[in-house]
Amino acid sequence: MVILMFSCGRNTLYDESVVIPNAKWDNENMPFFDVAVDDTLTDYAFYLNIRHLDSYRYSNLFVFMHTVFPNGNIAHDTIECTFAMPDGRWMGKGSGSMRSAKILLNPALRFPLKGNYHFEIEQAMREKELNGIVDIGLCFEKQ
Repeated sequence: MVILMFSCGRNTLYDESVVIPNAKWDNENMPFFDVAVDDTLTDYAFYLNIRHLDSYRYSNLFVFMHTVFPNGNIAHDTIECTFAMPDGRWMGKGSGSMRSAKILLNPALRFPLKGNYHFEIEQAMREKELNGIVDIGLCFEKQ
């Protein structure tokens, strides 16, 4: 697993991304992130960071996020990431053929427990291999 820094902000608890090999995300490849949490009083903005190519053929991306809490409880969420306006123009920042999307999942997340949180992200599109996704990551910014 290759990890990149996505540069979320100055006050971050966690900010890492994983490269998707050859920008082809197989639905069996589930990038994961382990986040150590010591503070259960601070609110964090929770972001999903995704870089994709202009050649990505969809205006959105569906992912399943699987979260394992420090006490062993598991949560599963379905997330839709919108990449384009209704007229087809890409949202997010970019240069050349690359676009970066910073998707806010929760503006004020407060971790309920101290300990290690394990996040796995599974692509949930209808294709086994999804072309054009370069990397994916998580970011938690202090509020």
